[in-house]
Amino acid sequence: MHRTEAAEGHYAFADATAHVGEQYRCLSAAYDARTCARLAESGVGPGWRCLEVGAGGGTVSGWLAERVAPDGHVTATDLDPRHIGEQPCLTVLRHDVVADPLPAAAYDLIVQRLVLQHLPERESVLGKLVQSLKPGGLLLSEEFDASYEPPLLTPDAESERLYRTFFDAKLTALRDAGADPEWGRKSPAALRAAGLVDIDVRMHIESRSAGSPSLLLQRNHSRHLRDRLTAAGMTDAQLEGVRRLMDDPSFLAASSVMYSVRGRRPLQDGTR
Repeated sequence: MHRTEAAEGHYAFADATAHVGEQYRCLSAAYDARTCARLAESGVGPGWRCLEVGAGGGTVSGWLAERVAPDGHVTATDLDPRHIGEQPCLTVLRHDVVADPLPAAAYDLIVQRLVLQHLPERESVLGKLVQSLKPGGLLLSEEFDASYEPPLLTPDAESERLYRTFFDAKLTALRDAGADPEWGRKSPAALRAAGLVDIDVRMHIESRSAGSPSLLLQRNHSRHLRDRLTAAGMTDAQLEGVRRLMDDPSFLAASSVMYSVRGRRPLQDGTR
């Protein structure tokens, strides 16, 4: 998941680990193509002013910067922006979206991917993002419903139980860190409640198999969340076993459901 702008030490996927670079690579490989396709549908192009919060590795912000050039601009924010590269039309800021202000009515397009579900203050942050849109501006919010990731094919019953143990421990770890793993399916109603109109919802689910980016992301989680997973009851031997299982060519699991939700801020005169 992208590095969210949660309070330091609270966010489940702490950046100060050896695993964050791999996490960003897996996220980019698994989800950038669909995220950027959704952004392209919005019509984003030269001259637009855009914001990405919790920009993580910066690949989506970089794509946007190329689209809005030469006269537009993209701001990429994160608590720890060191993984975001420099390029024309892109400004990188260290920023806490919970505590720090955002300019009002400043952006034609705002994107957040896998940020709000990690923030206990998600509704108030969503309201802040809406207020930072220009009238008529667009917000793209992409979030998992991570409560559904069942194993589909396993070598044996014990392997199925092990994967389910990992899945349950991960949900516990996320909730203990203040996340809402089910936020994805709640997000369309949340965007509407925050005042956006023309809500457009797309859902995506896929199979996860050995070597696929989304399963490699789960493998990363088994290391990245190690302390939280052991606190939730798993042993290091179990974690090593689930990594071997995810490397097994015969293993297959369902992914989380990704909810890609786009909404528009109404015009100031009250028209839609």
